[in-house]
Amino acid sequence: MARTALLNWLVLLGFFGGLLAWIAWRRWRRGRPATAESFFGGRDEGGREVGPVTLTATLLVSWIFAKSVQNAADLGQAYGLVGGIAYAAYWLSFLVAGVAIDALRRAGYASLHHFLRHRFGVAAVWLFSLIVLVRLWNEIWSNTMVVAQFFGSPEDGGAAYLAAAWIVTGLVLAYTLLGGFRSSILTDVVQMALAAVVLLLILGLILPRAEPARLAASGTWSLAGGADLLLVALIQGFSYPFHDPVMTDRGFLTNRRTMRRGFAAAGLLGFVFIALFSLVGVFNRAQEIGGHSTIATAAALGLPAIVLVNAMMLTSAGSTLDSTFSSTGKLLAVDLLPGRGPGRLRVARIAMAGLAVLGGAMVHVSPAILKATTVSGTMVVGLTPVFVLARWRRPGAASYLASVLLGAGCGIAYAAGWRPAAIGTGPYGGLLWWNAAGVAACFAVYALAAWLAPARRSADSAGVS
Repeated sequence: MARTALLNWLVLLGFFGGLLAWIAWRRWRRGRPATAESFFGGRDEGGREVGPVTLTATLLVSWIFAKSVQNAADLGQAYGLVGGIAYAAYWLSFLVAGVAIDALRRAGYASLHHFLRHRFGVAAVWLFSLIVLVRLWNEIWSNTMVVAQFFGSPEDGGAAYLAAAWIVTGLVLAYTLLGGFRSSILTDVVQMALAAVVLLLILGLILPRAEPARLAASGTWSLAGGADLLLVALIQGFSYPFHDPVMTDRGFLTNRRTMRRGFAAAGLLGFVFIALFSLVGVFNRAQEIGGHSTIATAAALGLPAIVLVNAMMLTSAGSTLDSTFSSTGKLLAVDLLPGRGPGRLRVARIAMAGLAVLGGAMVHVSPAILKATTVSGTMVVGLTPVFVLARWRRPGAASYLASVLLGAGCGIAYAAGWRPAAIGTGPYGGLLWWNAAGVAACFAVYALAAWLAPARRSADSAGVS
């Protein structure tokens, strides 16, 4: 155990310390501070935007959260490959987001906030930003908790567990403060390459010890067998991506053609990646290993597997955290409180540091990791009609507020434990009911408000600015 703990600490400190040193060296070599174009737009020193391969890599790895690979393994352990595919279905959100963002950009909008401000007013922007901030806050604690569990138990909240969570948060924050989006994109490419190699090595340890056909056939395709979560993921896929600036901010970094290619590739590759990693949990189930889906499985495979799984969690957590920090800075300094020059960067850095503290504090109370996805996904079902019906000009502020607040109410009711009905007998039957009923109700109130309190004609006919 002592040797395992030492190796885990060496991997953590070496990996994130190395990224910090690399970003600091690049900053020192350049000899001048970050510009707004690189800090908020991810452009290189010559002002060039990212290419399609880099965009795909940064999209993909920034959405392969540590909590995501952990959830995939947990669901694979609980439901077989059905559970892994159900969770992987969330990555099809990239296809929805890519189509919607392309349509907004074709209409002349420069961001989601630009679209909401123009169509629904300032109140809509602030409500949306509050939802986004909750999402970003969730990403901090839910990902650092996954890494920290390799150093201690979340139940007892030991010193090693808490230290690992805060060290990861601090090191990632440090290199993101230096370069913002540019730092995030540069490290994403490294992290994506490493994640792909680690996944192949993990599969190389698992597949020779199991029958691939048996793994593929594991689970039951039924609502009670995990298919209810698959339906939840497909429903939430039409709203979930829009409250996550880690994804949507990257939709405005490049030209539209590159964006479309990047989003399509990231969605398909992400689906495959998550489904394959869920085999860690499927293997645990098939071999009747039991215990923690990733830690116990890695322990059964030996020390190399423990180090590899830890490396996977570190790379996925780091790529998500730096993207979360950079999106937080952009949200506050550009979308909500725009300023000029160095002042805008200062606001962004203060926002990043503040979120790091607020998110890090949550590891002391150990909330459920999966709920960071399912509950927040339910709370934003009200965004579905807003973006699905974005070309319908009649809805105004009343439609937006009615739909979004109703969706938030559905998420809060579900989180509070109210289960008036369920679809099927599976554990996610109540969640599926809330999402199906919630989306239907949100479309209804969105349309009703559009007829009762339509957008003002001047707002309808105003040009995009």
